[in-house]
This record gives sequence, structure tokens and C-alpha cells, in this order.
Amino acid sequence: MRRREFISLIGGGALWPLVALAQQAEPMRRIGVLLNLAADDPETAPRLQVFLRVLQELGWREGVNLRLDYRWSVDDPDRARTYAAELIALNPDVILVHGSPIMRQVQRVNRNVPVVFVSVADPVGGGFVATLARPGGNTTGFTNLEYSLAGKWLELLKQIMPQLRRAAVIRNADEVSGGG
Repeated sequence: MRRREFISLIGGGALWPLVALAQQAEPMRRIGVLLNLAADDPETAPRLQVFLRVLQELGWREGVNLRLDYRWSVDDPDRARTYAAELIALNPDVILVHGSPIMRQVQRVNRNVPVVFVSVADPVGGGFVATLARPGGNTTGFTNLEYSLAGKWLELLKQIMPQLRRAAVIRNADEVSGGG
């Protein structure tokens, strides 16, 4: 065997592991989804359709490079705690949480898996994040209700109804965050 043939043989052999690595499929990512709804709730299907569509737009395909594990707590704190522990045991890359009561249960059983919340009222007051600007820890998300905006709500209400003289607020006093 000549020198060049030998170098080609050795060099080509050294490249095989790199070629094999390059051809490996990207790893399957896992998202745990814990919703404060029922699977057959009329609000569920449209929300999940939008969620899946956006994931697909970002290149994530369920069954190809993404696995979604759904749990439905249906306003039951005990069920939420059980499902939160189940999802943590599955070792997901991230957990998507819907609602303050569910978020509370997830925080009780989780300290390591990243959590993204939606529809959580007052995440700072509820103790879910340190601040809205810098949530800290392993939790972040979106809130559609922030009590620091209450003054603006009253301003808007006054603009809509200038004759308004009184307004009342009803909230769940047992919830630090006002419910949700």
C-alpha cells in the first residue's frame, strides 16, 4: 500500500464518526402541558391549535422532534399536584402551566424544570416570580392580569362611563394573587 492510499484510508476512517454524528436526528424535546381546563372544554381546542401552529412555525413537529405530554386538572388542586409530579417525573425540557392554582402546585413539586405560565394573575404577588422584569429562578410567563394596572382600569372605566360614581371589586381573598 502506498503512502497516499494509507493516509486516505486512515483519514477517511477518522471522519466516519463525524459523519455519523452529522447524520443523527435531532433529539426529541419534551414539553409537559398542565392545563386548568378539561380536555373537552370549548376553550381548549382553539388554544391548543394556536399553540401547535406556533410551534410548527418555529420548526417543532409533534412526533418528529417534539413530544407533548398533556394533563388536565379541571380546577382540582389534588389532581393538579398529582399531575405536576407526574410531569416532573417524565423529565420534560419545559412545562407549560395554565392558571395560578396550577402554577402553585407545580412550584410545590418542582425546583429544576423550567416553567412557562399563562393566565396567571399577579405572578409577583402570588410568589411565582421575583419581578415581572426579572422573574428569576426557573419560572417565567405571561400574565393577562396585573393588579398594578388597577388604577388604569378605573381610568378607562371612567372614560367609558363618565357618569360613574362608584366601582366595586370582587376577588378571592384566600388567594394572594386574587384568584385565577
